[in-house]
Amino acid sequence: MSITLTMPRLSDTMEQGTIIKWNIKEGDEVASGAVVADVETDKATMEMQVYDDGVVARILVDEGTQVPVGTAIALIAEEGEDPSSVDDAPAAAEPAPTEAPAAEAPVSAEPVTAAPETPAAPAAPPASTATGDGRRIKVSPVARRLAEEHRVDLAAIAGSGPGGRIIKRDILEHVERAASAGAVGGTVPVPLPSVEPGAIAVPVIREVPALESTEVEVSGMRQTIARRLVESKQTIPHYQVKMCFAMDAILDLRASMNEKLAAEGVKLSVNDFIVRASALAMAEHPMFNASWAGDRILVHNRVNIGVAVSLSEERGGGLVVATIRDANLKSLRMISAETKSLAGKARDRGLATEEMSDATFTISNLGMFGVDDFTAIINPPNSAILACGAAIEKPVVRDHQLAVGWEMAANLSLDHRVIDGAMAARYLATLKSMIEEPMRLLA
Repeated sequence: MSITLTMPRLSDTMEQGTIIKWNIKEGDEVASGAVVADVETDKATMEMQVYDDGVVARILVDEGTQVPVGTAIALIAEEGEDPSSVDDAPAAAEPAPTEAPAAEAPVSAEPVTAAPETPAAPAAPPASTATGDGRRIKVSPVARRLAEEHRVDLAAIAGSGPGGRIIKRDILEHVERAASAGAVGGTVPVPLPSVEPGAIAVPVIREVPALESTEVEVSGMRQTIARRLVESKQTIPHYQVKMCFAMDAILDLRASMNEKLAAEGVKLSVNDFIVRASALAMAEHPMFNASWAGDRILVHNRVNIGVAVSLSEERGGGLVVATIRDANLKSLRMISAETKSLAGKARDRGLATEEMSDATFTISNLGMFGVDDFTAIINPPNSAILACGAAIEKPVVRDHQLAVGWEMAANLSLDHRVIDGAMAARYLATLKSMIEEPMRLLA
């Protein structure tokens, strides 16, 4: 009369399961509702329960082993049964009665034995019962004994075991509900979740609060950003190339220049140097100043750098791209002044159309927020965007010696229709040389 625990089907697509952890060992007593194992399915790791009292007689599957759904994984000895006498072989299913050949064979924990030729001790009652109208009811031996004890009509019970089998928990819950209503057998049973035929254990189902959400209206700007970014990812074959730049020289030059220009109210940012260096490198590598036009590539004559500007949440959030026109022809001071002016206007009043149009290359810098490294989505019709992280002080190798220095990660996202990998590498090499030798940016 042992109970066979089988690998349950815990999702609609599950074909196999893995016992991640057994919470029991052989010889342990288990009660109905106990979580005996953690099972990894194709979607998640879930808890496995038992629905009868007993003693763990055999664990048939080791932790970490993957087995098909329906495989016997453990045996439970029922009340009054000697665990040491439980056979390792899974219990066989009881055949269907001859008077109902079309009916499904009930799942039973009892082994099938031949009828004795001589009188023997009374056998355990069968694991199924027929109602007055001929309908067969599948019930475990423990549940049947409890039903007789409490005079419960099995026809009024909805079984939660495999194949609708009535188990101990079903009887106890029915009796408890009936007692609270004041009449045993006079209440309507509440159906419990069922499991696939052949499975004794099911995942623990817990009630959780309903998900609460706050609706946020999407601004026209956010809708435009969403539309353009989806268009970019769906239509442009993106790929990324990364390079790290030594920032020691550029940080020293910036500090020196800002000290000298402080009286004039000028304060250069690292981004100003990056804009200038990117523009000069683009002049040397024209395909970085180009756009894909279907059956041709358009190489632009003016180098216009787009600078991504984030907007405050009070103004709806999002970002805009302000355009620094002819950036390769402007000094660091001019680039700094124009960038600050456009960023301030974008955050306070908004930019005019001409202040956001005609960019041929975009720079997105999150270094001021402490971001180490990231990639960006190309801003059409550009063919590239440069994502810059923070300058970070770290152990570095300088002149074959270990030292402490400043480095910045730069990621290029590129349109493979226009720019090949070797072209990207050559552009980054030029950009690296300009940033690591920043005096070239003053010419």
